[in-house]
Amino acid sequence: MSCTTLSSALPRRITTTAPNPKPRHVSPRMSLNPQPPNPTPLTTITKLLWGQSLPPHLLIAAVRTTWSAAWHLMMSQLAPSDPTGRYSRPASQFRSPQSQFSRQKPGSLHLYVGLPCPWAHRTLLVRALKGLEDAIPVSIASPGSDGSWEFRDSDIPVGDRVIPIPGLDNANGCKTLREVYNLRRGGYHGRSTVPMLWDVEKEDVVCNESYDIIELFNSGLNRLANNPGLDLSPPQLRKRIEDWNSVIYPNVNNGVYRCGFAQSQEAYDSAVDELFSTLDMLDDHLDGSRYLCGDVLTLADICLFTTLIRFDLVYNVLFKCTKRKLMEYPNLHAYMRNIYQIPKVAETCNFGAIMDGYYKTLFPLNPSSIRPAMPSGCEHEFLSQPHNRASLSMLEANVS
Repeated sequence: MSCTTLSSALPRRITTTAPNPKPRHVSPRMSLNPQPPNPTPLTTITKLLWGQSLPPHLLIAAVRTTWSAAWHLMMSQLAPSDPTGRYSRPASQFRSPQSQFSRQKPGSLHLYVGLPCPWAHRTLLVRALKGLEDAIPVSIASPGSDGSWEFRDSDIPVGDRVIPIPGLDNANGCKTLREVYNLRRGGYHGRSTVPMLWDVEKEDVVCNESYDIIELFNSGLNRLANNPGLDLSPPQLRKRIEDWNSVIYPNVNNGVYRCGFAQSQEAYDSAVDELFSTLDMLDDHLDGSRYLCGDVLTLADICLFTTLIRFDLVYNVLFKCTKRKLMEYPNLHAYMRNIYQIPKVAETCNFGAIMDGYYKTLFPLNPSSIRPAMPSGCEHEFLSQPHNRASLSMLEANVS
């Protein structure tokens, strides 16, 4: 089947009186009478009530008031806030010390994650960098239409890259993450969040605090790791890592959520100012330092990276973090590309699943569920461009 051009579709006049007839100029025009779509009952009623005009202002006001009340109700469940409208993240309910895991065997722990979640992404990253893929199996949940996590075969295209995709529950065969939490003795009545580490033998939740899990993966399971020599939290840097986390967590990691989930103008203004003043400071710091703590990658970098990789993709648009794009920060963006290009890191990033998990699931923030086009600066090919930050390592070595 071939395409037909306008000129070849016009009828031809056959003439025998003029060997070289003067060509006729035809101006293509759009149809002046396009066929309207089939009207729905709702469009028919509205046309009868007020024709082609906008709805009456009283109807607009009533709908706006109703939607605002419903929005605040949904947000109160999705993102609890304090009386000023500031988002208040609920604390993780399962915290565990590393000491109890010294004698774990491969497969006795199972990791549950969701790809859109930056907190779950931390655990996937450290698991990959430490070489714990065989020792700690993983099940990847999908966000459901009601905001919960569920297990189903994925229909997200992945192209030719090796990246994680959502799937079934490989440990317990459950349909939802809530079902997994409820398997523990005594059941469970709290939020069923990711990441979650599950004890296969005891059938119980081990931990659902992301930082506890990445600390465990970094230093508590070296006997099971294929890369035990990597230490993302060396003793001499732990104080600096803690100092960075005390800034990054409230202002950046949670800061983007404080912007997106703010329920008052004052709460949003405060959050967005703190977010971008911190990003400005980080960009200045990274002008002379390859990573946050100098020449080595640490857990502080892992925690910052999983927010940065989502910034232009999601937070800049959906969470109203609009003062600047990350691409406008030369050092931060190059720093992000530097970490993305570390072996195994890019393989933990599924950008399609990340975008779907926000734009198609957070109904109060995006009622249409329309997913925008991916920014070109967030595509794998762009993130794989040279970052030119290796020279900072040589500079630091010369200074020391």
